[in-house]
Amino acid sequence: MPAPIPVVLFAYARPALLARVLEVLRENQAPLLWVFSDGARDATDAAAVGAVRARLRAVDWCDCRVVERPANLGLGRNVRSGVDAVAREHEAFIVWEDDLIAVPGTYAWMCAALHHYAADERVRSISAWTHPRVTPPGIGAAPYFDARADCWVWGTWARGWRGMTEETALAKLGRAAELGRPVEAYGADLLPMAQEETARNLWAVRWLCHHFADGGLCLRPPWSMVEHLGFDRDATNAGAATDWANPPLRPSPPIPTVWPEPTEHPACRDLWQAANPGGWRRLLRRIRARLARMR
Repeated sequence: MPAPIPVVLFAYARPALLARVLEVLRENQAPLLWVFSDGARDATDAAAVGAVRARLRAVDWCDCRVVERPANLGLGRNVRSGVDAVAREHEAFIVWEDDLIAVPGTYAWMCAALHHYAADERVRSISAWTHPRVTPPGIGAAPYFDARADCWVWGTWARGWRGMTEETALAKLGRAAELGRPVEAYGADLLPMAQEETARNLWAVRWLCHHFADGGLCLRPPWSMVEHLGFDRDATNAGAATDWANPPLRPSPPIPTVWPEPTEHPACRDLWQAANPGGWRRLLRRIRARLARMR
């Protein structure tokens, strides 16, 4: 029997949101959690961090291993060092944050994909997320491959994570460009994020660039299994990016009997460029969105 694939959960100071995420993971029958609880930034957050840790210590429905950071690392450092630690002990794992929910069946679908592509070096990650704006038309219930990855519930292997923390996002983009994979092919938002990586203690943009640097692919579901608990100031990843709120979540897709060959869907580049345009196109889209909200 294969070893259970752990969920690597990152938490900070939002006990109410964490309670909902833990319930989702219980419904998904995740057998093993590795949780990295970041330390408080200051006395203002100390009580909330304590409440988060109390909820984690109360988990009794699975094997739950909690790492309580003695100091505040911030999300970027916490994720990079936490995944590094798990990758030293497990061949495959699923990464989750404390503001993300998913439908029942998400864990099983992702585990099936991780088992299927475990030895295929072309596949760098498995995602539980997609969005109508970037989902190729006509795919039905079949998953598809994209060269741009994401950070909203994803899985990989120790081999896929290897080298992730050894270069900055900008360095990875430089290697990608040398291999003929220009970053602007997948949207105008990536380069600015890479330039802000160090100053803002980011991690996700480096993960995306890690795919580009070596030509790795991300498997996406035909529709999203995951969503944020809220596109507001309490959401770690989302901020004001309400354009990326999904329609109401549907039941998880069926686990394929035949998995697709690792080849990027030809529509992906154009879809990402349209979703994250540069220059005047971005300004025009913002104006249209603002006008729509005023109606």
